[in-house]
Amino acid sequence: MKKDNTFLKNYKKLKVLITGTTGFKGSWLAFWLHSLGANITGVSLKPEKESILFSVLQLEKKINQKYVDIRDFKKLNDIIKIFKPDIIFHLAAQSIVSKSFSDPLNTVATNVLGSTNILESYRLNKIPALVYITSDKCYLNLNKKTNFKESDTLGGLDNYSSSKAGAEIIFSSYFNSYFKNKNFLSSATARAGNVIGGGDMKKNRIIPDIIKSLKNNKSLILRNPTATRPWQHVLEPLSGYLMLGDKLLNKKLNIKLKPNWNFGPKLKNCKNVRNITNLVIKNWNNKNIEIKLNKKNVYHESKFLTLNILKAKKELNWEPRLNLEETIKLTVDWYKNYFKRRNSENFTLDQIDYYLKK
Repeated sequence: MKKDNTFLKNYKKLKVLITGTTGFKGSWLAFWLHSLGANITGVSLKPEKESILFSVLQLEKKINQKYVDIRDFKKLNDIIKIFKPDIIFHLAAQSIVSKSFSDPLNTVATNVLGSTNILESYRLNKIPALVYITSDKCYLNLNKKTNFKESDTLGGLDNYSSSKAGAEIIFSSYFNSYFKNKNFLSSATARAGNVIGGGDMKKNRIIPDIIKSLKNNKSLILRNPTATRPWQHVLEPLSGYLMLGDKLLNKKLNIKLKPNWNFGPKLKNCKNVRNITNLVIKNWNNKNIEIKLNKKNVYHESKFLTLNILKAKKELNWEPRLNLEETIKLTVDWYKNYFKRRNSENFTLDQIDYYLKK
């Protein structure tokens, strides 16, 4: 059954501030909102050396981009105060698990203190709505093979997970201190599964690692081949964020609802890293790639992680549209198009259109 996409029209001419616009999800969100006619200001660090998405989507020409670190409250607050957005989508983060072990101070400073800066500026400037994105890693994961629901215990056995749990705890304190004395929710957190899709080039993330190995015809090193994750195409959680944002702006969510939301795939999309690797290789059509295991993995990663998405389905009428095969095909096709030096903007628009017709 075709889903209702009419709410997306509400973003036309809306003033939207997005943090993390030079990142993977942030670039996709900014591009999608620009295609809807939104007036966008982006706040983020400059693109990293290997980053391609912000550039190939020509986002610097499409949005009002500010290169500011969210840890700098004064600069961040000045931007928000002047722009006066209708809604903030907060995606900026230190998002790499391995980096959280080599650089824990920056991870905590960005993911916890930077996120606190967003909350404080949102509060001081009385911004109408905030969608505050954290991660599915915010749950205390003891590898008990359960799918986490929004009310489950937060926590982390590693630096990255604890920083995301910390961001959620800070949100909860702000919500209970300042935001709960209203009739409707105006702010909410969003926790997405393992997001994949075209254009991600981050080091130590499975899809970029596979794509680079295939493109360069080099052996692929897998860090944790048996780890099971809730894989989803980037358009899945972004559609959830946009739907959640629209309902916050239009006061459609009762304050009695807890302000936390999971966005993940159906359970049959939850496969281990080895399965995902084989699907990508199959779609790339390279059966000769050598796969090796990294036996020197020295940091903690959970073996099993899935999300319960019944709340989003019930309260937002949101649910995933793509199966795993479609998710992998869309992802691989995007990279193939990019490496053939074809127009990435048109191809990305085509993929958004395909998704919306599902």
